[in-house]
Amino acid sequence: MDQRGPTPAVDWPARPDLSLALNRMGTFDWDLDSGRLHLDATALEVLDLPPEQFDGTPAGLRTRIVPGDEARLDHRVQQALRDGRSHYGAYFRTFRQAGGTSWTHLQGHVVRDRAGRPYRIIGILRDADQDPAEPGAAGERDEGRRRMTGVVERTAAILAHARTVNDVTDILKDPEGLGHLGAVSVMLGIVDGGRIHLVAEGQLGAYVPEIEYTRIDAQLPMSEAVRTLQAVYLSSRDEFRRRYPQLWPYIEPLSVRSGVYLPLIAQGRPIGALGLLYARDGDFTAEERNLLVALGSGIAQSLQRAILFEQEHDLAEGLQRAMLPRHIPEVAGARIAVRYRAARIGRDIGGDWYDVVPLAGGRVGVMIGDVEGHDTDAAAVMGQLRIVLRAYVMEGHTPGTVMARASAFLRDLATERFATCTYAEVDLNTGMLHLVRAGHLDPVVRRGDGTCHRVQVAGGLPLGLPPRDPPDAGCGYPVTSMELHPGDTLLLCTDGLVERPGGDVETGLREFMEAACEGPADVEELADVLCDLVGDAGGGDDMALLVLRRRGTPAPPDGGPLRQHLAPGDPDGPALARHLIRAAAAAWGARERADEIELAADELMTNALVHTDGGGQVGMRLTAQGRIRIEVEDSSSALPHRREADDWAVSGRGLMLVDRLADGWGVEPRGSGKCVWCEFAVPEAGPPAG
Repeated sequence: MDQRGPTPAVDWPARPDLSLALNRMGTFDWDLDSGRLHLDATALEVLDLPPEQFDGTPAGLRTRIVPGDEARLDHRVQQALRDGRSHYGAYFRTFRQAGGTSWTHLQGHVVRDRAGRPYRIIGILRDADQDPAEPGAAGERDEGRRRMTGVVERTAAILAHARTVNDVTDILKDPEGLGHLGAVSVMLGIVDGGRIHLVAEGQLGAYVPEIEYTRIDAQLPMSEAVRTLQAVYLSSRDEFRRRYPQLWPYIEPLSVRSGVYLPLIAQGRPIGALGLLYARDGDFTAEERNLLVALGSGIAQSLQRAILFEQEHDLAEGLQRAMLPRHIPEVAGARIAVRYRAARIGRDIGGDWYDVVPLAGGRVGVMIGDVEGHDTDAAAVMGQLRIVLRAYVMEGHTPGTVMARASAFLRDLATERFATCTYAEVDLNTGMLHLVRAGHLDPVVRRGDGTCHRVQVAGGLPLGLPPRDPPDAGCGYPVTSMELHPGDTLLLCTDGLVERPGGDVETGLREFMEAACEGPADVEELADVLCDLVGDAGGGDDMALLVLRRRGTPAPPDGGPLRQHLAPGDPDGPALARHLIRAAAAAWGARERADEIELAADELMTNALVHTDGGGQVGMRLTAQGRIRIEVEDSSSALPHRREADDWAVSGRGLMLVDRLADGWGVEPRGSGKCVWCEFAVPEAGPPAG
């Protein structure tokens, strides 16, 4: 049942003579039910609004009022209607026909029915730039009002760009900022649980450690403002001393004679308080109070936005860091450093990651990558992708197979995300480096002599995209091999490290390589130098960096061991091993026997892959007797034996070839399987170096 009484029957609009008799100014009459707005001739003249340009609605005035003042005026009206007030007033600026703006003062009377429902507002408009009473004093007041309003507007505009709490405090402490309000000291406190933390104080030097943290229930003006959600105005030193004896010892030595403490309210709850101290006596006028309340409202919104921004960014950054490796393992034969930095532009995070996987036989796998997007979903996908890549590597798959399987995994997630990645597997005994790239940046190698170059890695598509090649055309991720000499450094990074505002990636890469060449040899120091380079250039994206330096002093290749993993069903593994064995044989003085050594090694590898499960490992080294020794290890305990094959047999000649080609061969049982070996005499080869 409607409890409202009937709307009183009144004439609309109000008679000009009655309104003028009451207010002696131009009048307006606003019917809240129908939305009609009547302005008399004097009111139109005050607003410099021709009658033919006014459509009789509040919307018809919006183009005449300065936008910031329009929002403040709307807020004042809504507050009066909501709080049950009968009167309200406001100053605002309007655009003049000839250009520029002028100040207008509005006073409104809210008419309500017997149930308290507002249905009409009657009021006056007057030109505040031409106050007839006390022209000099009025002009001075209007000038002060305009100055204060301008400071409030400029402060609100600057605060709109504040992203962190430090940004807000820096603006408030700026002597050229709020100091124009006439305040000699500015203080900002933030609610922290049941306390108020004083985070900023400027100009006068009224900050004391004893009141850095105060309880909300304390008998202090800032605490009272937060507690009551009402501004606290102090018009004299005696009022400071009488109302707040705990604060008086800190105020007494200062040239402070009045002050105001404003609650900073956002979404109906206090988040802090702003204190302004003045060197002049006297109470604050109604208009000054309105401007200060408007200032507090703007600061509260900016402060809440900054607090939420920092909280969300810290939460997201913590989530991403939790998905990165907790620590980097110590790897014999290498020094490794990693860095990750989150962007401070925007609250979202990215999907950058790195990982280090120690492997058997003195090998280590390192990877770096970036999932598309900058949100928590990208971070979640990154965590899953890092784990699955690590699992495939530890299962013993070759680099190309690891990347292909990871791409298939990402497609199966159906996230519509793709990722770029570079994976490198390094044999720290031989220095052989196998690289595979999925749409990522080329790695950089810094040689022991300080020179740098990009490694042109034959890349495949980013992970998660459908393969271009038919299923029988290989894994789609070719492997590039090279040698990492002792003292050489491998550098892997994401694009956040080389992107520059207004520049291209090539420019960033060139700067990155120059810094890498000139940087220190120590991997930790080098990583810091490269990260600082990004900070100076102002990169706006997340970034990850991995630096691996092979231990040892730069020296020409010696007779150290060579090892290569063999995975079942991988056609690239034996081919790569044959290539490495042939190159090593030539380097170790057996160029004339390179064909024989390669063929014998191929037979031993084929036997391990065909007749055993689980793959194996092929190794090559110079013995102390000056012989080249090929060793193929597998996990089967079944010992091979030589047999004679007839003319029509398609197999059975492998060990016979090894016996004919090599100067010796044999089988050594191992605890987890066996090792089949063969040796070749190299007369000109001396003992292995080192």
